[in-house]
Amino acid sequence: MGKEPTIGIDLGTTNSVVATVVDGSPSVIPSRTGQSLTPSVLAFSANGKRLVGAIAKRQAIINPSRTIFGAKRLIGRHYASDFVKVAKDYLPYELVRGGVNEDVRVQIDDESLSIPEISGAVLRELRLDAEAYLGVPVRKAVITVPAYFTDSQRQATRDAGIIAGLEVLRVINEPTAAALAYGVGRALRGGKVAVFDLGGGTFDISILEMMDGVYEVTA
Repeated sequence: MGKEPTIGIDLGTTNSVVATVVDGSPSVIPSRTGQSLTPSVLAFSANGKRLVGAIAKRQAIINPSRTIFGAKRLIGRHYASDFVKVAKDYLPYELVRGGVNEDVRVQIDDESLSIPEISGAVLRELRLDAEAYLGVPVRKAVITVPAYFTDSQRQATRDAGIIAGLEVLRVINEPTAAALAYGVGRALRGGKVAVFDLGGGTFDISILEMMDGVYEVTA
């Protein structure tokens, strides 16, 4: 694996996962508490302390207005978009208009948090889990996103990675990543493959043509 490992991150709406290649095989990295999934949740306690992951999710019921979940739905969106207008009616935390870019942000006390900041906190937690597991600094990552993500949503995901202290080598569509994982170690001569990605907040399908180790997304 070398001295400078690369991690792969599935930044999910509900949960996130981090993995790397160990001895030629992909392996999920457990959190520092031994869990394979990290809830994609950022919360603020009454005294302003930041909580990330499982500990943030556990206190959500008693602290809903200061517990931010589902940030992936909002990343890369403008405050004036129809999606955000609807989201304001059902999310327990406060959404506000951002600065020059008029992006959507979350208001906690006197602090206005951008969505990449929120996702960046989750990504940073995953990076720290990877460093604790591997015993070396981790700076390089590949992050997956839904196939429908726009350029602004993909760039906002990259920004979140930078905030987390990561060099984002690539942003890959989630179904494509699943197809790549399926093809690892298999002598695939060719054919079309339909990949369904049924997540907690998004559902994608991609059609890929696989031939001689080459994967092409056709639809």
